[in-house]
Amino acid sequence: MSDDAERLARAALSRLAEPGDPRLTGLVAELGAPRLHELLVRERDPGGMLTDVAARLASSDPERELDRARRLGLRFVIPSDEEWPGQVGDLVLAGTMHERGGPPIGLWVRGPLRLDSLRGSVAIVGARSATGYGTQVAGELAAVTARSGRPVISGAAFGIDQAAHRGAIAMDAPTVAVLACGADRVYPAAHQQLIEHIATTGAVVSEAPPGCAPTRIRFLARNRLIAALSRGTVVVEAAARSGALNTAGWAARLNRLVLGVPGPVTSPLSQGVHHLLRQGAASLVTSGQEVLEMVGESGAGLAAEPRGETRARDRLSSRHRQVLDAVPVAHAAPTDSVARTAGLGVVEVRSALSYLLRTGLVVQDDDGWRLAALAQT
Repeated sequence: MSDDAERLARAALSRLAEPGDPRLTGLVAELGAPRLHELLVRERDPGGMLTDVAARLASSDPERELDRARRLGLRFVIPSDEEWPGQVGDLVLAGTMHERGGPPIGLWVRGPLRLDSLRGSVAIVGARSATGYGTQVAGELAAVTARSGRPVISGAAFGIDQAAHRGAIAMDAPTVAVLACGADRVYPAAHQQLIEHIATTGAVVSEAPPGCAPTRIRFLARNRLIAALSRGTVVVEAAARSGALNTAGWAARLNRLVLGVPGPVTSPLSQGVHHLLRQGAASLVTSGQEVLEMVGESGAGLAAEPRGETRARDRLSSRHRQVLDAVPVAHAAPTDSVARTAGLGVVEVRSALSYLLRTGLVVQDDDGWRLAALAQT
């Protein structure tokens, strides 16, 4: 079967059912798109009349639709193409959720970024009604991730999605918007400029054919694609009922990494994330470097251990610290008094005090020794 026949069959089938319909995706996986298309076109009811499915397929013109898509700047990517993102094939074994499942029949793409470059990408998703905290964190995570060369994937929605795309764009890095409508459309309409920019520098992707409007079922189907395309999914702010949690659920089914950013314990928008973390269904991350550590190869890109600021007394030996702790703050004390408080000999304490004087941690006057300002911080 030629590649053209495969492409035409898949384009026709993509119009037949909702994206992610497990009945259709399962039959395509079992029979192949051309054979399934042929069988459905010939399908008749008991009275010999064409079924509704056969009639719809017979009246479709996939060649004309593909030509129209090309004029709109879209390409239809199918599994036999070099550009096909092979990782979405894992959806075969991921089961169904909310009556969606299976690999996409094909992907409609607008933009220069090739889909086969997304294997190491990171999805960043979360609440539409995000807080300032959430959008700031999402933008910073996306910027660090994108700067490392890993594309950032999200859904172009308000809130966290928008912040993630903008974080990548701030680094002059490509980002991918996976839409629940046709890739030729803009949703939400307020994000016209953002989506057009992504289409110019990255990729706008949809399983739905051109012209399709966004619907609830298409958002659920879209979520599984975001999870399947990426190496890991980061959830930044998600309420107890959230589409972002649906995406995280698909990532878990696909054995992908699920990462969660904690928020204030009083914030309803972080309840869903906290529940994932408490269940052990997500790993906690608080910075872009921690995201890179999680999605990278074992032992690569390790995030630095958090450390407080190094102070002058941190560089002292244990004996010098023992002497320093015995030096009074306000009223100076003679050497023998410091020695008694430290529990050490006078000779040893005098030597230590001389060293501490040179390092600026103590001062000396006619009454003896006291702490310098440097030692009190």
